[in-house]
Amino acid sequence: MKPKLQQTDLIIVGAGPAGLSAATAAADNGLSVTVIDEFPEPGGRMLGQFHEEQGHWWVGKRIADELIEKNRAQGVSIRCGVSVYGMLKVDQLWEVSTSHGTWTAPRVLLATGAAEIPMPTCGWTLPGVMSIGAAQVMTNVHYVKPGKRGLIIGVNVLAMAIARELSVSGVMLAGIVLPPGGPLAGKAALPRNNLQVLMGLSHLAPSPILRFGGKIAYALGMAGIVSSLFPRRGIKLWDIPLKLRTAAVSINGTDRVESVTLADVNAKGEIIAGSEREEAVDFVALAGGLYPLAELASVAGCPFIYTPELGGHLPLHSERMQTPVEGLYVAGNITGVESALVAMAQGQLAAASICSDAGVLGEDGDRKVVEAIGEVQRVRASALIQFHPGIPEARRKIYRMWQQTYEAGV
Repeated sequence: MKPKLQQTDLIIVGAGPAGLSAATAAADNGLSVTVIDEFPEPGGRMLGQFHEEQGHWWVGKRIADELIEKNRAQGVSIRCGVSVYGMLKVDQLWEVSTSHGTWTAPRVLLATGAAEIPMPTCGWTLPGVMSIGAAQVMTNVHYVKPGKRGLIIGVNVLAMAIARELSVSGVMLAGIVLPPGGPLAGKAALPRNNLQVLMGLSHLAPSPILRFGGKIAYALGMAGIVSSLFPRRGIKLWDIPLKLRTAAVSINGTDRVESVTLADVNAKGEIIAGSEREEAVDFVALAGGLYPLAELASVAGCPFIYTPELGGHLPLHSERMQTPVEGLYVAGNITGVESALVAMAQGQLAAASICSDAGVLGEDGDRKVVEAIGEVQRVRASALIQFHPGIPEARRKIYRMWQQTYEAGV
């Protein structure tokens, strides 16, 4: 017997900042909306995020609760613990196959977010080794410390942001160090490249002097000079030692993490012989960065574009959040890794685009879409957390490619 189809005006896959923001905006304009997410509760990664921004604390859990309340008040159906495993366009409707039956709708928004990049390291299968995101969830969502004393391997925006959260939550960290050199780590193991990234994040520094100095060094392209002068013992950020000339050689232990072997490295990321030493820790957080979680867009037949500034391969889409596949839209980190604030603005833009295409906005459709585009640009320009340099130009490149695709009639 064929399973019963459950029909709605809009299906949103992903109950994070982009999906929830899009749902409330679409429902406000009269669309019936179903939000599907595989996790047990809505909110996505917002549930574990908080950071200091413009003199106040931005708390993701609080924002998520507000969005969830708005959605439920507007009659949005939020279905959690439901996995999507297939998408197929049949006539004018999308059939979205899930672990709890099949939903149909003329339009689908993919707001599936991003996933962490694995970073294999010698000893990484020991109990007590986890991704940096897992440490964040344990601490900020479940209120369980990942251990008594830990070490973060990997220097990137994700590592810095979560290290700050862990420190505020009372988790003791021995430091943040580089991954071991090799083809898997690539440029992430090079002191100069990591310093270049940190200079672009100088606005996050705890000291005004560091913020000012970082901006000057970044503007003058002085990463090579500064990295050679960077102290081997590192510098402290939020009382966490940041060691750009130290790499983790191996994670050690019998039945669990007991220590990490550290060593000094040269400018090429090569181990300096005789500098090895042990750091006693009982947990290790691996920070490999994020990439867009876009498999469902591929299943739906959407073409992809490789954009390293935005995290890797992502679905080709317009500035209106449309894909070349009719009735399929994207928003949030599936379109490139940025902050939750940008994802929320993109969700509202996607909703405006969807409602305009559905004809429910009348003559105001184009105007509201243009206004939403302007809001995304404003939020992006003022976002405290920038995961990669060159995001605005990368976005323009994607939209140029979209225009070329559209003009070619593809």
